[in-house]
Amino acid sequence: MTTSVTETNRAEAPKILILGATGPTGRHIVSQALARGYDVTVLVRSPEKAADFKGAKLVVGDVRDEKALRQAVKGRDVVVSALGTPASPFREVTLLSTATRALVDSMKAEQVSRLIVITGMGAGDSAGHGGFLFDNVIFPLLLRHVYADKNRQEAVVKDSGLDWTIVRPSILNNKPGQNAIHTLTDLSGFHGGTISREDVAKFVLDQVQDSAWRYRLPLISW
Repeated sequence: MTTSVTETNRAEAPKILILGATGPTGRHIVSQALARGYDVTVLVRSPEKAADFKGAKLVVGDVRDEKALRQAVKGRDVVVSALGTPASPFREVTLLSTATRALVDSMKAEQVSRLIVITGMGAGDSAGHGGFLFDNVIFPLLLRHVYADKNRQEAVVKDSGLDWTIVRPSILNNKPGQNAIHTLTDLSGFHGGTISREDVAKFVLDQVQDSAWRYRLPLISW
């Protein structure tokens, strides 16, 4: 019995798990990963929101539930987290850090080491580089609690012992990709920027088989 080229390519394709797949950036990651021929699993709470993910395997569960996470992580090569949370002017936010702790434990249990996480401009040492409106109005009034949790999330990832990359996009938009992504670690002189969700997805998926940004926290912008 012979094996077809298609079957061989599929067997060699990266096996990835995507969290936050039904969000606006996550959807781009799913569609682009499938277009690249990757073997894609998504963990979703509401399977009806993922009904259009043709070709992806769905695991239903909560991202904070280690049992569901282990089921989704099992047999994967890479995990991509595009988890997000709405602006929260008044309430504390814990979803991102709680889910990431459970994810790290699940990945270790299933012996999966590669983790790519999207946080955002304003996390960690990128705080204060979003431009006047973002830094002085949007961030303190709407995103302070969200970014406090993104900071905790980044700390969990950096202390995980996993093979990680943290991607910090500038302000997201829904414009078509430009394929002109600037990747920054030295933010001196950088004060705000935007990038499309489509280009964020492309950059994130490029890291699946590239080691250039491992153990680093690039900020990406146009």
